Amino acid sequence: MFARMRPLLHHLLSGLPNVLPSSCALCGNVHHSALCDGCRAQFFRPAQARCTCCGIPLPRADTRCGECIKQPPAFDATIVAADYAPPIDRLVLALKFGNRLEIAPLFAQLLHPAAGRMPLPQLLTAVPLGPQRLVQRGFNQALEIARPLSKQMRVRLEPHLVARHVETQAQSMLHPDERHKNIRNAFVVPAYAMQRVRGRHIGVVDDVMTTGETLNELAATLKRFGAVRVTNIVFARTPQR
Repeated sequence: MFARMRPLLHHLLSGLPNVLPSSCALCGNVHHSALCDGCRAQFFRPAQARCTCCGIPLPRADTRCGECIKQPPAFDATIVAADYAPPIDRLVLALKFGNRLEIAPLFAQLLHPAAGRMPLPQLLTAVPLGPQRLVQRGFNQALEIARPLSKQMRVRLEPHLVARHVETQAQSMLHPDERHKNIRNAFVVPAYAMQRVRGRHIGVVDDVMTTGETLNELAATLKRFGAVRVTNIVFARTPQR
C-alpha cells in the first residue's frame, strides 16, 4: 500500500524546503527559530474557536459541536495546534513518511500554548504503532512529538501505557465507514501499567486526528482500565469529519 503512495508523497513533499537549523520549516526563509513570524501568524492562529471535545473548528469558542453533543465520544477534550490543510499537511507528511524527525520538536512547541489553556493531564502517552508498522517506519511519529512536549508541559511521559495488540490496517487508507471496525479492540493496557492508569487524567499525543476513531478507541480502552479523564493532544485536525 505504502509503495503505491510513494509517487504522491514525493510530489507532496517536494515543495517542502530542505531547511537549515536557522530557517523556517514552512517557507525556508532565514529565521532564528523553526517557524518564522509570518508563517506562525498566517497558519497558526491563536485561540481559534474549536469544539472543546473533538477539536473541529466552530463559529464560537467554549462549546461542543452537534455531533459530540448527540453522540459523546469516549475522550473528554481535544487540544489542537492547527488544521490539517495545506501547507501544514506537508509538515505532517514530512515527519511521518519523510523521516524529518527534526520537525517533531516544532510540533511540540506549537502545541504547548494550546495545552496550557486546558486542565493538564497527570500523565502523557502516545498513540502506539503495531510492531510491524513500527519496524517498517523505524519510529513512532506520535512519540517523537510527545517526548519534547512532555518536557515543555512538565508532565511525565509513559510511552508504554497502552499497547496496540492488533496489527490494524492504516486508518488513512480506509473509507470512514470502515475505520471503526478496523480499530475496534486494537488496544490494551498492559498489566504493569494498570495501576498507573487507574484514577488518572491521561493525555494522548498524536500527529493528526481525522475521524477520531483511533483516539476514541484508545480513550475507551483507558477508561475501561480506570482512567477518569482522557484528553487528546494532536498537532493537526482535519476540519470536517
